[in-house]
Amino acid sequence: MAATRLSGSDVVNALDAKPSVDEIWRWLEDVPDPEIPVVSVVELGIVRAVDWRGEDLVVTVTPTYSGCPATAVISLDIEEAIRRKGVDAVRVESRLSPAWTTDWITDAGREKLKAYGIAPPEGAACAGMLKAPAIVACPRCGSHDTAEVSRFGSTPCKASWRCNACLEPFDYFKSF
Repeated sequence: MAATRLSGSDVVNALDAKPSVDEIWRWLEDVPDPEIPVVSVVELGIVRAVDWRGEDLVVTVTPTYSGCPATAVISLDIEEAIRRKGVDAVRVESRLSPAWTTDWITDAGREKLKAYGIAPPEGAACAGMLKAPAIVACPRCGSHDTAEVSRFGSTPCKASWRCNACLEPFDYFKSF
């Protein structure tokens, strides 16, 4: 980065000042999930930590599940977003334990899922529970007259549902 002249001989070198961890968290709020682009990686709850380790910035992520095919894309998107802000020494580390849970999705993320037409997970997550509750509200019309079509939807973390009131299909983000 180039030096910025303030006045006379007072020069501030942008390389001397590292952005704060809080500022980096704000940057990450603009990095969309590649499979559900209306929610950020922060809103989805997969960013677990942001730390400076010496001169290196380390962002720790926990994928939604260990075999998630979007993990590599998420890491690249995070690195690119931070490099665009002028931080070159950045790396993304994966942490598989504790395993990600839908409890980590923020309230804003849940609202964005619903507005996008995906029913957010209902209730608290329970280890090993990938089955939807008996009733899932339609994210489009709000009806509870819905039915599971398939336990497996457009991605492994979603199930296919249909609303009997508005007749629209929708995904349900499984609680786990």
